[in-house]
Amino acid sequence: MSNGCPCGTAILAVFSRAGSPCHQMLAAVRLCAEFLSDPDMDFTDTITENTLRAIRFDRPEHIPVVFWVNPACWHHYPQDVLFELMAEHRILFPPSGVHREVSPLGLRTDFGPEYEPPELAPWERAGQPYTDAWGCTWETTDDGITGVVTGHPLADWDTFEHFTAPAPAKTNGMAAIDWSVIEGKILRAKAERKHCSGSLEHGHAFLRLSYLRGYEKLLFDMADKDQRLWRLIDMVETFSMGIVQRYVDLGVAMMRYPEDLGMQLGPMLSPEHFRTYIKPIYEHLMAPAHKAGCLVHIHSDGNVRDLVDDLVVSGVDALNLQDLVNDIDWIASNLKGRVCIDLDIDRQQITRFGSPKQIDDLIRQEVEKLGSPEGGLMMIYGLYPGVPLENVKALMDAMERYATFYT
Repeated sequence: MSNGCPCGTAILAVFSRAGSPCHQMLAAVRLCAEFLSDPDMDFTDTITENTLRAIRFDRPEHIPVVFWVNPACWHHYPQDVLFELMAEHRILFPPSGVHREVSPLGLRTDFGPEYEPPELAPWERAGQPYTDAWGCTWETTDDGITGVVTGHPLADWDTFEHFTAPAPAKTNGMAAIDWSVIEGKILRAKAERKHCSGSLEHGHAFLRLSYLRGYEKLLFDMADKDQRLWRLIDMVETFSMGIVQRYVDLGVAMMRYPEDLGMQLGPMLSPEHFRTYIKPIYEHLMAPAHKAGCLVHIHSDGNVRDLVDDLVVSGVDALNLQDLVNDIDWIASNLKGRVCIDLDIDRQQITRFGSPKQIDDLIRQEVEKLGSPEGGLMMIYGLYPGVPLENVKALMDAMERYATFYT
């Protein structure tokens, strides 16, 4: 896969309890200028009017910008340095108004408790394999980074006969959830005149099938037109539909459908197989949101240019995709004005190995080529270990500088 996802949606997210390069953007603890949520394992967020306006091309006050810190960063960088950078960038990291001591060295800050280094989710703990609600086993080698699925419960089709899906009333696929708690969040947000978004787990369709069967076996199933695959697809789709319908019934303003479909040079499956097996799942799962008037947001890492038209024509309002791997000019020519571009900023080249000036030039170029006063652009950067601290600061500076480029 390509260089990872911080969580793709239009979320102003600072920390994640379940973030990873590709798999777990959605269990992030989101508390920033655009999105707020409680630090638990469900995927419910509060979204502001400004973000809705950006998605609807309704002249937002500013470009929604996201700076997301992967949990592994808290043991790869000096924590006080991260807090100091946050304190210098109030658009990305707004104050709570209450001063507290949060860092090991006694740094006082007015960030809320949500900005402390997060407790790791069970699937991002090195040396501690975790089995999710579907029976898939996850392993990682670095605390805070979700690794890969190493145990596939349906690697042998013979086990399918007695296999049962988890219950969407009790889990989102990765961890237990409580729908009464989720309902309470949504009701409180509405009372405060805010809007909520709901989400499926990251990897809800194609990736979930690959977690269950194994990537290569899944592709062989598609190539061989194995009829058992259709039964498995129906099982996975039915589970996700239970999540979508519950969120829609609770009155969310936006539904998010995140997973990774791309690699470095192209998609993880052929466009033909995508249209045959995966696109119908997306369309079925988006239907309740469309019917209820919810905005639809899709995320995918990697090079997805061969799949974009199929995604957009299905009725997508916002598409989170990576910048350089898909090419900025290609994105401008093929997506600008058609869909809100939720741009995932490079983590492979310029931000990792370039200079602060090159970083500033990149962000300005993206805003100039993809943005407009009407809206249709959001931006997100996910910080992972290895980026020089001077480049971290340059990114924060540039994102705040150009957020107001059109206002």
